[in-house]
Amino acid sequence: MQNKTVLTGVKPTGTPHIGNLVGAIKPAIELGHKVLEAGGKHLMFIADYHAINAEKDPAVLNQKLKEIACIYLAFGLDPNKSVFYKQSDIPEIPEITTILFSYTPKGFMNKAHAYKAAVDKNRAAGKPDDDLINMGLYTYPVLMAADILAYDTDIVPVGKDQVQHVEIARDIAGMINSHYGKELLKLPEYSLTKNAVLVPGIDGSKMKMSKSSNNVIPIFADKAEIKKAVFSIKTDSRPMEEPKNPDDVLVYEIYKAVAPEDKVLEMAEGLRQGKLGYGHIKNMLLDAVLDATLDAKEKYEYYMAHEKEVNEMLELGASKARPIATKVLERLKNAVFGR
Repeated sequence: MQNKTVLTGVKPTGTPHIGNLVGAIKPAIELGHKVLEAGGKHLMFIADYHAINAEKDPAVLNQKLKEIACIYLAFGLDPNKSVFYKQSDIPEIPEITTILFSYTPKGFMNKAHAYKAAVDKNRAAGKPDDDLINMGLYTYPVLMAADILAYDTDIVPVGKDQVQHVEIARDIAGMINSHYGKELLKLPEYSLTKNAVLVPGIDGSKMKMSKSSNNVIPIFADKAEIKKAVFSIKTDSRPMEEPKNPDDVLVYEIYKAVAPEDKVLEMAEGLRQGKLGYGHIKNMLLDAVLDATLDAKEKYEYYMAHEKEVNEMLELGASKARPIATKVLERLKNAVFGR
């Protein structure tokens, strides 16, 4: 990360749950701190252009934008050090995207994961392949490429399902550089998120925690709602005194993601020795969730009540990001139009 530019995009998906916290939010913020400590530049943007592919209600969209900004600020993102901004506040992005379109083979879009998944879903439902698939979803990888290439990005941290986007950005940049015989665009590298925590859902289905599956533990709800979610976690009928393999207990699997190591060991040993029942460990999980989010919840509520302050932070980020994107756009325009 030494002197590197690292960029991460986050989609406005609404109020987060434990899976989001340990799998995405905390790792992204911790990475940003490491980048800055190594003398690098950390950019994080809210992908609101991407969001309108699915969300067309402005009121809902703006609420989600507000929530995601407040979430990252609450958990420690420093907008005075990291460049934190909304995608739609950078008008150079649509211009760069338009230029990239002219150098992107249509086949790239046909093979994009999001498009293929949407087609597969339509086929499974007996619908035409492109039913309700808009051009925003179809060309999603090109807009993502513009997001990456606009800032001379060195590294894009991603999960396995996002590697393709960085590879497409590299391919597009490589074709443009080759065509003009010079490095107009920096070729980004991806950094595969290591030790990513996938938190199982509370329904016992072995699916990861997901709002779409309605199997989550919310982190900013009131205590009663969090307790209701925790105590609804699926368990079996074995009595407390029966020794249990912790790895077979769903409550323990979730607890590992949020509790300190010594507490995790304590629960594991109690289950093995038959000294902890399911009611005990659910209370332990409830306490761990509340402890892990207490400070952030207060900050989140503060930021949600001070929208103007949050918007000013995002505007500050955009004012730092735009000059970089402007230089990249000018390089492209000069080459494309022979200026």
